[in-house]
Amino acid sequence: MQKSSKEQLRSILEPRSVAVIGASSKSGKIGHEILKNIVEGGYAGPIYPVNPHEEFILALKSFKSIMDVPDDVDACIITVPPHLVAQVLDECGKKKVGGAVIISAGFSEIGNFDLERLIVEIASKNELRIVGPNCAGIINTQNKLYATMESRIGPGSIAFMTQSGALGGAALAWARQERIGISKFISYGNRCDIDEADILEYLVEDDQTKVIAAYIEGLRNGRRFLDSARDASKKKPVVAIKSGASSEGSRAALSHTGSLSGSDRVYDGAFLQTGIIRAEEIDDLFDMSKALSCQPASRGKRIAVLTNSGGPSVMMTDALVKLNLEVPEPSTQMKDALTFLPEICSRKNPIDLTAEATPEQYGKVLETIAGSNEYDIAISMFVPPAFVKSEETGRAVAEVASDMSKPIVACWMSGDLVTEAVQILEGRHVPNFPTPRRTAKAVWALVERGTYLSKSRSDLS
Repeated sequence: MQKSSKEQLRSILEPRSVAVIGASSKSGKIGHEILKNIVEGGYAGPIYPVNPHEEFILALKSFKSIMDVPDDVDACIITVPPHLVAQVLDECGKKKVGGAVIISAGFSEIGNFDLERLIVEIASKNELRIVGPNCAGIINTQNKLYATMESRIGPGSIAFMTQSGALGGAALAWARQERIGISKFISYGNRCDIDEADILEYLVEDDQTKVIAAYIEGLRNGRRFLDSARDASKKKPVVAIKSGASSEGSRAALSHTGSLSGSDRVYDGAFLQTGIIRAEEIDDLFDMSKALSCQPASRGKRIAVLTNSGGPSVMMTDALVKLNLEVPEPSTQMKDALTFLPEICSRKNPIDLTAEATPEQYGKVLETIAGSNEYDIAISMFVPPAFVKSEETGRAVAEVASDMSKPIVACWMSGDLVTEAVQILEGRHVPNFPTPRRTAKAVWALVERGTYLSKSRSDLS
């Protein structure tokens, strides 16, 4: 019986064994770097280098052909020159390999459509599914599979699918620097076979993945993708960058992955209807995904800002309002509930505790916000004077956050002065963002997610 797309993607992303066809002992060669990544990454299953000219590579026995491997192989990573891919793929089919990731470039992205059609025909004949060609590989942090030329990254709950391998690699490096882990990384390049819809349908059922992030240049089957995205968004947040918004960018996308971009306004409307939250930059993509992975969706767009510094909170207010979010002043009743604050503190919104703010004040104000129906999200801002240790305030905020049913995010500025405090916050699932603009975008994503879920529920009733 023929396997479903999800089963075949599972063979590729959760393989019991892996072969690297085109593996090399020469440092700098793609086949060498991918094999090295798999070995050093700690993948526990059997690894089979395939190269007709070498006996051992990285202390592993090498095989002349995939047909010579004595055991079953779930996933093949193909790095041979493009003119050899069809032959290698045919051998993978005869070997009954579960699926193949074709790293090799030189197909539709340079106008070589006939060769790409040929490998699709071979794969179809052999009931073999392909990721790629012209891609950067895959990562599954749960089983420590780093079948990619890109840098290794730690585990997390955000899956990242990308049409561009190079941008995907840069994004992984950025996420690692920001201490953001991932569940799966799938670079799918020209997506001659497995496409965005297939990947979405797999990821929505992946227990390790809480949020799906995507970089898209264009869609081959827009209707199927949107149907898959609509189904996925009902279960998990989907955040996406859609590039090629300008006519020049659209032309660049065509030459990069052979992708037709389509009207940017059409994508805006389609994303809105299907619940996809649109990001503009890589930091937006991961900031939004980070917030959505550890905080609940918001029930509304009324934001309470708690701060110890006036200037940054003004910037925060501007950033929130620019995104059509609300920063309303507290009611008289709530101001009365804040009378425990010293007179020098502002009980408006932002609620400014001044530079003399104590951990106890932060905790008590957040408890007041948490118990109020006036606000939907709380933002904790902190810009410590150099003489103040931020860890105690971080613990106070984290303690209250653990019992909050509404979202809370942090904007703790000042770099290494707050490093340990940020680790305390994020250890208790309070995401931190270092600037008001980035914080506001993350908050906006929580509001957008809540709006979509509310609309979906009302449509069903």
